Amino acid sequence: MMLRQMLESFLRPAEPVADAIPNKTPPKPPPKPAIDHDARLIEQLRLHEGERRKPYRDTVGKLTIGIGRNLDDKGLRRDEIEYLLANDIADARADLDRYLPWWRGLDPVRQRVLIDMVFNMGAGSPKGGGLLSFVNTLSNIRQGRYAEAADMMMASKWAQQVGRRAVRLATMMRTGMDYTE
Repeated sequence: MMLRQMLESFLRPAEPVADAIPNKTPPKPPPKPAIDHDARLIEQLRLHEGERRKPYRDTVGKLTIGIGRNLDDKGLRRDEIEYLLANDIADARADLDRYLPWWRGLDPVRQRVLIDMVFNMGAGSPKGGGLLSFVNTLSNIRQGRYAEAADMMMASKWAQQVGRRAVRLATMMRTGMDYTE
């Protein structure tokens, strides 16, 4: 009996399958890849404006930077200023880590003095300006002789150039306390 059922199942006509009915509408072509118009715009503006990391005068004399940013007419937004500041502070810390690795052992107020000075004049070199040219001042700071370091800060050409900033920073170096106004 079992063999008979098997043979009958093979001999039965197949039932029509719904998918086997021919479709009268032609198949749709695959979708075109989406174009990222923002990315294309950026490429286009880079091509037309160029990219400059330092300010320059454009063809009509406007101070410009980056990819066509007109500093004369547009300037910078608050968030752009804060972004630049955060990057510049990070750069100052990185310079201090690179050249004066002992600076991290100072108290936070004196660390801020050194960050401020690098921010203002750059790290420089022992003979080429910047904070690193303050060889004796830095030696005093490293040895914990903060009053001597503050006196040297105030006796420098830098102090004459920056005025009140030098007074505040030297006071912070001398006392280890924030300035008050």
